[in-house]
Amino acid sequence: MIQGLATAAPALLRRLDPERAHRLTIKALETGLAPAERIPQDAALAVSAFGLDFPNPLGMAAGFDKDAEVPGPLLKLGFGFVEIGTVTPLAQPGNPKPRIFRLHRDRALINRLGFNNSGHAAAHTRLAARRFQGIVGVNIGANKVTHDRVDDYVRGIRAFADVASYFTVNISSPNTPGLRDLQGAEALDELLTRTLAARDEAAAVGRRVPLLVKVAPDLDEIGIDAIAEAALRHGIDGLIVSNTTIARPPLQDVRVAEETGGLSGRPLFEPSTVVLAKMAQRIDGRMPLVGVGGVSSGETAFAKIAAGASLVQLYTGLVYEGGPLVGRILRHLGEEVRRRGFTSIADAVGCERDAWASGEAAGR
Repeated sequence: MIQGLATAAPALLRRLDPERAHRLTIKALETGLAPAERIPQDAALAVSAFGLDFPNPLGMAAGFDKDAEVPGPLLKLGFGFVEIGTVTPLAQPGNPKPRIFRLHRDRALINRLGFNNSGHAAAHTRLAARRFQGIVGVNIGANKVTHDRVDDYVRGIRAFADVASYFTVNISSPNTPGLRDLQGAEALDELLTRTLAARDEAAAVGRRVPLLVKVAPDLDEIGIDAIAEAALRHGIDGLIVSNTTIARPPLQDVRVAEETGGLSGRPLFEPSTVVLAKMAQRIDGRMPLVGVGGVSSGETAFAKIAAGASLVQLYTGLVYEGGPLVGRILRHLGEEVRRRGFTSIADAVGCERDAWASGEAAGR
């Protein structure tokens, strides 16, 4: 999907089926045909969160490298961290094709992939064999056909406790029927109780791996309250806000907009940032938040931080902007820190939280 990451024939890649273009990009990264830009490390962009030290706050979101094939090459592009997955206990093909649709005029995508991946064992083998340094999170999910969805998450914790820098419990994909029901108060309570117990059990014989939960952008005020309360009560390490949306804001590519699935990219930026800011109000600095949704420039990345995120992730933005976007964002963040008189990017976290939560900052 990230056509611009590959330097060979980008115009041809844009004409290809999205999944075909994605596979070619993975291969380009694997073989070094997508060379990394040399991006100087800016000490002002270093972030400490969940007990981890990130060289910068910009991460590759889950969904691109589902099977942990290229986390090393992605880190070389300049990302401060990479999240692989979503990975499920058993390999599964996902939903029928076609299942990814480009909305070119909207700089967006709709996908209904359905957690297509090669399963725990394949991803673990690759991560266990890695020979590079850097923060690699593991995004875990449940198989479409399973008797106990929460147990699938527990199995994910146990499978990757020795190789994951952090865990993301993905309960917000719209493409596995019923998965978002796990965001409900009673179901979420059981999920957090069991996954944290599994994490702590693994920590007793190894190391404590931070556990984050990824939530939807379609939450109402009651849903935001409930998730924030549960996150604080159970003492998880952080929240990722947000996944793709099932909403359809006004779009130019009207025909494609009728496809079912999760919408990502530019149209998701404002609604997801408002939900992020509202969640930041509830959390009030008691745990770090990760902002995702519609990041496609230095300005939008900084807006996520200003709304309350300590870290930022992107994916769809690279489909349209290409690999050089990473360097542009990092340079902008460094310039913005200095322009505003901050010592570090951490000083900017939440500086416009209330304006975003009220909707005043949207559309500026």
